[in-house]
Amino acid sequence: MKITGFTFIRNAIKFDYPIVESIKSILPICDNFVVAVGNSDDNTRDLVSSISPKIKIIDTIWNDSLREGGKVLADETNKAFQAISADSDWAFYIQGDEVVHEKYLDIIQSEAQKWNDAKQVDGLLFKYLHFYGSYNYVGISSRWYKNEIRLIKNNKNIYSYRDAQGFRKDNDLKLNVKPIDAYIYHYGWVKNPVKMQTKQNSFHKMWHSDEWVEQNIKKQDEFNYNQIDALSKFTGLHPEVMIERIKNQDWNFDYDISFNNFKFKDKFKIFANKLLRIELGIYKNYKIV
Repeated sequence: MKITGFTFIRNAIKFDYPIVESIKSILPICDNFVVAVGNSDDNTRDLVSSISPKIKIIDTIWNDSLREGGKVLADETNKAFQAISADSDWAFYIQGDEVVHEKYLDIIQSEAQKWNDAKQVDGLLFKYLHFYGSYNYVGISSRWYKNEIRLIKNNKNIYSYRDAQGFRKDNDLKLNVKPIDAYIYHYGWVKNPVKMQTKQNSFHKMWHSDEWVEQNIKKQDEFNYNQIDALSKFTGLHPEVMIERIKNQDWNFDYDISFNNFKFKDKFKIFANKLLRIELGIYKNYKIV
């Protein structure tokens, strides 16, 4: 069984993406790795090429005219996926702000082996932890997606969907997946507030026009992390590859979880899940088989 990792990245240094940690976290179970490096304003390409000889870089030019629904992100994901050779059985997708804890690697590899020859299985479904503000808190309201597909069969009828959060196949069909007991640690909302605001100013241009950004994105030097509804304290251990980055954190964010402000719909969902064992309002871009 052969697994190829793949991702895309642009301006990793400028926007402080943990792309090195991201790639290194799954590299031990990947035979090789394809990275679509977009036209950047920094030394992202050199950074990626220094990670491992397993990495194959494809240089890309982002289509900045794709400014609806984050389509450019799916476009770049597809470029990397299409560059994976036919002899790979699986393609392990990880975004530039996602990391896998080393404790899950054996589980992931075992599950991939288990379902490798199952034609009815298109991919494996991961759980998520979304860190916010600092490495000490995770989001717990319904605004955060709980699951997503990250390991897919190397079937070129599969493609990245919408803003690259998930995948579809053929003519807009959902993938058939098997859930696995492994988490993706999402660090996209953990940056120095100045760098986070810089990212926000640029990131929204992948979804909206300049006019929309001008009217809706606050003109400020630092991102305000206090504008959040509900968090919980993270009490576990971070992936080994993240330790140095966490040590170098140069800002403070403290949050009193007693001030969590769940919306009514979140309270009702929690009630339905705990007492009625019913999952309501959860976005599922997949079919569990």
